[in-house]
Amino acid sequence: MIPHTLELHKLSGGYGKTPVVADVTLTLTPGEWLTILGANGSGKSTLLRLMGNLLPTTAGSVLLSGRTIHNQPQRQIAQQLAVLPQSPPIPEGITVYQLVSLGRTPHQTWWQWELDAVGKEHVAAALHRANLWDLRERAVVSLSGGQRQRAFLALALAQSAQVLLLDEPTTFLDIRYQLEILELLRQLQRRESLSLVVVLHDINLAARYSDRLALMKQGEIHAVGPTAAVLTPENLQAVFEVRVAMFDTPYGSQIVPLPDRDSLPSGT
Repeated sequence: MIPHTLELHKLSGGYGKTPVVADVTLTLTPGEWLTILGANGSGKSTLLRLMGNLLPTTAGSVLLSGRTIHNQPQRQIAQQLAVLPQSPPIPEGITVYQLVSLGRTPHQTWWQWELDAVGKEHVAAALHRANLWDLRERAVVSLSGGQRQRAFLALALAQSAQVLLLDEPTTFLDIRYQLEILELLRQLQRRESLSLVVVLHDINLAARYSDRLALMKQGEIHAVGPTAAVLTPENLQAVFEVRVAMFDTPYGSQIVPLPDRDSLPSGT
C-alpha cells in the first residue's frame, strides 16, 4: 500500500438517481497537483465531493491510501484528506485562530473542548505556513477575499491531511490574490509533498501550476494526463466548444480563445 494515494475506480454518483458523474477512473499520486477543468455543469464540483465522501456514490469506489473511504468513519478520513469547498460559510464572530483550530477536530476525542499542546503546535504551524500569524486575532469576516482563502487553507493544513481537495479556490479573487493562493499551494505541495486536486476555471492558470490535467465533459473524463499532452486545440474544442490558439511562454503554454468564424464581420 502506498500512503496518501487517492484512487477512483469507475466512480459514479451525484445528487439523485441519475448520476451527474459517470464511470470516472483516476489515480492521484503522492505529491502531485491534478487540476480538473471543464465547462459549467460538467460535473467538476460533484466529482470533488464524491472524492471526499461528501456525496453518495451509485457505483464504483474511492480508495484512500489503499482503503475504501465508504466504510471508514468521516473522522478517520479527515485525518488524511481535507476538502476546501467553494465559498465556505463563515461562523459569526469567529477569529482566524478559532477557525484554524477547527482543523484539529478529527484528531481530538469528543470530550476534548480545548486544544492540547500538540494541537496548539499544529494550529500555530498552519497559521505560519499560510502567512496568517499576525492576523490570528482578527475576525474572519473582516479579512480580504485572499486572506479568507488563506484562513480556510490554514484550517485544512491544521488537519495534518496530506491530500487536499480544493473547489475553485480562486473564485471571486482578483488576479493578485489568485496568484498568491496558487503560489502558496505550489510552495506547500513542493515543500511538504502534499497531493492536490484542484478545480479551476482559468485554463491558463491551470496550465501554469498543474502536473496533470483532467478535462471533464458531461460528467465523464474526456482526457487526462500531463498538461502539455492534454491542453490541445482539439481537446479544448471538444470540451469547451471554442477554438483556441496556443503560445509558448516562460510560464508554459497559454491559451487564447478565438472568435467563432460565423460571428466575424464579412471580409475579416
